[in-house]
Amino acid sequence: MNEPMNMESTGIQNHLSSFFKWIVICLLTGILSGLASALFLFLLEWATSYRENNYWIISLLPVGGLMIGLLYYYYGKEAVKGNNLILEEYDNPKKTIPFIMAPLVLAGTIITHLFGGSAGREGTAVQMGGALSDQFTLLFKLQPEERKTILIIGISAGFASIFGTPLAGALFALEVLYFSKIRINSIVPSFMTAYIAYYTVELLPVKHTHYSIPFVPELTAMNLFWIVPAGILFGLAAMLFSRTTHFWGHLFSKYIPYPPLRPFAGGIILAIVIFSSHTTKFIGLGIPAIVDSFQNQSDNFDFLLKILFTGFTLGAGFKGGEVTPLFFVGATLGSALSGLIPLPVALLAGMGFVAVFSGATHTPVACSIMGMELFGVDCGIYVALACLVAYFCSGSVGIYHSQIVKGPKHIVYQKIRRKDLKDL
Repeated sequence: MNEPMNMESTGIQNHLSSFFKWIVICLLTGILSGLASALFLFLLEWATSYRENNYWIISLLPVGGLMIGLLYYYYGKEAVKGNNLILEEYDNPKKTIPFIMAPLVLAGTIITHLFGGSAGREGTAVQMGGALSDQFTLLFKLQPEERKTILIIGISAGFASIFGTPLAGALFALEVLYFSKIRINSIVPSFMTAYIAYYTVELLPVKHTHYSIPFVPELTAMNLFWIVPAGILFGLAAMLFSRTTHFWGHLFSKYIPYPPLRPFAGGIILAIVIFSSHTTKFIGLGIPAIVDSFQNQSDNFDFLLKILFTGFTLGAGFKGGEVTPLFFVGATLGSALSGLIPLPVALLAGMGFVAVFSGATHTPVACSIMGMELFGVDCGIYVALACLVAYFCSGSVGIYHSQIVKGPKHIVYQKIRRKDLKDL
């Protein structure tokens, strides 16, 4: 009689112990990631402001590139993989993500923005979140399956805190690693950590950029029809962005064997191009151009120039994320399409903002939710359909080359390949 009762009592104690352990891990990860993102946003605002007020500093872009190259070459040979290292460790766990990834990517991204590179901020926040959270693997003696949850909450905390979108952050972490492979036990910690990280930033004097879609037209058959060609173009833009970044990365690796010299050489070329173009519109985050695209029709080639600048910057070895440049590409492309598609300029900019991101990361659900978090639920149908079409039209290779693409898109592209082989 006593033995079953003792076993039941032990089981309850184990469950309670596990519950409180994950509460502590989520709190620590959320708070630390939120503080790291807040510091990053503060430094990023300072770096952007200083560069805009001291145009001459762009001439030091090669020096900044060399600094980044040397830092990673001597102190972060594993960390140089960035987001791809987190994806690889999730799929095939080997060793803890080095803590040094967090300070290295923070320093590298600030240097990139200070001297005039074109990059984003999501990659930095996600890498900081992933590196910080994975340190708890050894501290709490977690099992391999539990470590997967640790990586998920690190991604969700970084994403939610840097963009101010907790729902999208939690879903992005789950979806980017392919939803059906996620353990049920990871879902609640992902959402919990995302909200803790989000509110940590909200309590600090750091503000996120706000966008507005003041008017959403009625859902008519014709309006829904126009989403399809727009979504196709958003998907193709996402494909071009991904392939451009991979192309420049491959080219620099092929012709410059010594890694620290890649961003140095890239910095020389970038500085010459920026000074020759007499504009800083396409460097840094590009937030002013994104905000303007919601109010005024963008120039037709703005999105292409941002793809070129960002692909070259990241391919050369500078640090930063891809997502804010993807927002720039999508918003300016959508805004430019308002001259051809009879939908409000702000709505098209908002659709492109999240749809190009959806196509480049294979995360249509998270991007649809993000659109509603940022712009309101009224535009939900437009945003969700644009994300879905862009997702299917962006090809099988995204910005993360270590991402394993599964789900409906994988099935469709597999069928296309089989058909092509039969035809051959």
